[in-house]
Amino acid sequence: MKNIYIKGLVLLGLIVSIGLTSCQVSNQYKSPEVNTDSLFRDKLSADTTTIADIPWREYFKDAVLQGLIEEGLQNNFDLRIAVTRIQQAEANLGMAKAAYFPNVSLVGQVEHSRSSKGNNGKDVLGYHSTTYTLGVSTSWELDIWGKLNRQSKAKYAQFLNSHAYHNLIKTSLIANIATSYYSLLALDEQLKITKETVVLLDESTATMQDLMDAGMLNAASVEQSKSLLHSTRITIPDLESQIWQMENSISTLLGRKSAHVARTTISDQVIVSQLAYGVPIQLLAKRPDVEQAELDFRSAFELTNAVRAAFYPSITLTSGMIGYGANTLSNFFKPENIFASIIGGLTQPLFARKQLTGNLKITKAQQQEALLAFEKTVLSAGEEVSNILYSYKASISKNEIRESQISSLNNAVDFTQELLKAGEANYTEVLTAEQNLLQAQLGKVSDKLEQLQYSVDLYKALGGGIY
Repeated sequence: MKNIYIKGLVLLGLIVSIGLTSCQVSNQYKSPEVNTDSLFRDKLSADTTTIADIPWREYFKDAVLQGLIEEGLQNNFDLRIAVTRIQQAEANLGMAKAAYFPNVSLVGQVEHSRSSKGNNGKDVLGYHSTTYTLGVSTSWELDIWGKLNRQSKAKYAQFLNSHAYHNLIKTSLIANIATSYYSLLALDEQLKITKETVVLLDESTATMQDLMDAGMLNAASVEQSKSLLHSTRITIPDLESQIWQMENSISTLLGRKSAHVARTTISDQVIVSQLAYGVPIQLLAKRPDVEQAELDFRSAFELTNAVRAAFYPSITLTSGMIGYGANTLSNFFKPENIFASIIGGLTQPLFARKQLTGNLKITKAQQQEALLAFEKTVLSAGEEVSNILYSYKASISKNEIRESQISSLNNAVDFTQELLKAGEANYTEVLTAEQNLLQAQLGKVSDKLEQLQYSVDLYKALGGGIY
């Protein structure tokens, strides 16, 4: 009879659960619509080809740089921290899914009681009894209105968010390593040019010394030449210090102790004249920060529905205990000692001191906040891509002009030196030409570094580097 009673209650709970499933909050999630027209300023191309589809091992051709990126992906601390966040989110998701199942506990209890018997005061606490119980206690909340389901979906969105965060750290790490590597190559080249210029200025100073000895120049010209030589030479320790610090910075990105960083030269790096950027809508699928913002909104949406479901009655099935109970341990597990108690409960909130309505208002506001943050992230992504595309194009346009400038300054240095020897030019013209040539040569290195960095920035801005 008891078994029939228990099975009947469980069956009734299942029927009620299935029958009321249609009563769940049925507002299904949809990705927010965003107008991406003209997101890239003055860019109306329909070509979906984008550098973001290129795996990073193919995008970065330098084999040494590839090795550094690979090392960074294995050892970088920020990336390893991101992995632990995925593990935490996975555990939270597992707990949310487990909420569908009943709580089951093994309960063992010994109850000993004493009481007084009689009115003469002679039998104080003389009466005693002991009860032994052992059984299983369960409790189960039926998810009729979908509260647990929505909470689980919110945790799933947070789990996906942790993966998007990992991808964001990964793309940022790849971009940072590449940018730092190119900066190191540029510093090497600037140091090389500066040292070569020092040699030329040293020769020029010696020439002026000879001309002064021949009575063709005065001492002021020699001292001015020496001053330019010293001011150029004094920049070498600064460049060496910057190289040292850049190597240390790269070492930290790689998750290793500060050390020398192997590298090629900036002249080995090839500047791409055209960078495919695809169409704006692709940002929504490729950029990890945009994906994160959308998943934040998705989580807020599901939590809002979970809070809304809390307004409806909650139905629970609880077994006080199913097991054995007796006054003695002898023959404890006899069938006549089996007992069971099952409680079905329905709780309808009536007055919760505005906690339910307050929580709903909060989650609605958080959902709206997440939506606005998502829209802002998309807008900022479009701005970033637009700025990079324009700046990259502007930087490329300087190359031809820079080459012409350096060519003219090389001629100017040669001509003024010859004119100085012939007595037809003064020393300031020579010094000015040499100084301008050095600045133009350093500017050429900066131009190439700028263009390499823009190519990295655009690759990251479009969502490249995940694969």
